[in-house]
Amino acid sequence: MAISLTSYDAAAQGRGGQGGQGGRGQGGPGGGRGNFDPAEFRARMMERYQEQFGFSDAEFKAVQPLIETIQEKQRDARSGGRGFGGFGGRGGRGGQGSGNAELDALQSAIDSGSNIEAKLAAFRKSRDAKEAELKKAQDTLKSVLTVKQEAVAVVMGLIE
Repeated sequence: MAISLTSYDAAAQGRGGQGGQGGRGQGGPGGGRGNFDPAEFRARMMERYQEQFGFSDAEFKAVQPLIETIQEKQRDARSGGRGFGGFGGRGGRGGQGSGNAELDALQSAIDSGSNIEAKLAAFRKSRDAKEAELKKAQDTLKSVLTVKQEAVAVVMGLIE
């Protein structure tokens, strides 16, 4: 993780320090991303995982889908629709909605002042189901790792 943070800080400094200081629209968080290539970022992340776990190419080919599933479930379970800075719903996404139907429904209930309790319960139920799916995916990955690899996965934030 320190590598990616250091890279981000260096990139922000290269833009005159705009990143992380409200530099939206100028390459900062939430703004234009310049030459950022998500596919290349994921590929480099996977290379780091393979190296850290010590897998051969063939071994990693079998484990990579498990890691990708965990990452997907982590996004689903933990995003909650929060925008950068911790504010959620439509306010945190420039009026676009969160991509999370239960969260959007809760935000609508808050905005209208009605049915909040039911929408809050539905959001929590959905979140708990997503957390259970994440736990199941993490358990699957743990079942194929050595103790050392499991420790690496904990440090990397893949499992708890």
